Amino acid sequence: MKWCTSEEFTPLMLVVSGPEKYKLVASLVQAAEMLTVGWPIDDGDEYLIAIRACRAAIHGEISAQDARAALIRAADEAGISVITAVH
Repeated sequence: MKWCTSEEFTPLMLVVSGPEKYKLVASLVQAAEMLTVGWPIDDGDEYLIAIRACRAAIHGEISAQDARAALIRAADEAGISVITAVH
């Protein structure tokens, strides 16, 4: 198994409800954890695509940036605001 967790993942901030309003996602592992543990819905099409994309990126099958894009689409689907930094 090829674990590609160190590939470039541009950090983003998710604005969620709850005691910790802002969640920093700075890696593929954090993205996968957010989707599996802290996501408000678990049945949307974009959510399912993002879960598969994170898994594929961790295994080196797609880029970290493709998984990040899938996470952003899932956040939009779930009504979660995303804050990104432009370098």
